[in-house]
Amino acid sequence: MIIAVDGPAASGKGTLARRLAAHYGLRHLDTGLLYRAVARNVLDAGGDTSDPDCRRAAARSLDYSSLDAEELRGPEMSEAASIVAADGEVRAAILEFQRRFAQAAPGAVLDGRDIGTVVCPDADHKLFVTASAEERARRRFAELSAAGLGVDYERVLADIRERDERDMRRAVAPLRPADDALLLDTSDLDIEAAVRAAVRMIDGS
Repeated sequence: MIIAVDGPAASGKGTLARRLAAHYGLRHLDTGLLYRAVARNVLDAGGDTSDPDCRRAAARSLDYSSLDAEELRGPEMSEAASIVAADGEVRAAILEFQRRFAQAAPGAVLDGRDIGTVVCPDADHKLFVTASAEERARRRFAELSAAGLGVDYERVLADIRERDERDMRRAVAPLRPADDALLLDTSDLDIEAAVRAAVRMIDGS
């Protein structure tokens, strides 16, 4: 079984996808880490992310077991990831990696922004998880504050809205629900309620 979970930033799709994978006994892939992993592998090998050969070799040799590294989630990888993500051959290699991962037994839950529309258009179940921009900003603000980072809620909200606009208007694989996706609005749901709602939707589809 393949479950595609898409949605905008801070919608809760990552946590939901991990919980769904545990519930159904499937593997989980946070596709947002893949470009960061490519960048990390280039730098760890002493290469330069501006070198096409280095980044393409790193993309072709991605290893799932290395994707949980905490360093991938740090802001230092963000800029390097944006460089490798602009490479069409890197994108093609990552697309192939995602599809291989999804198709391997017993199946998987993948979360991202184009899983149901591009990566796994034939997924057994597709969820598009969203929440209001204000609620998503509140969650991100709380997360950053808990990490001891001095942040301003209004700035976080502006960043969320800018990210939405950029993701929805990008030329390649824009953020949008698949035509057959089930919509789950988590604005008024905590994670437990969101998981229960998602399971009901999947089991009933």
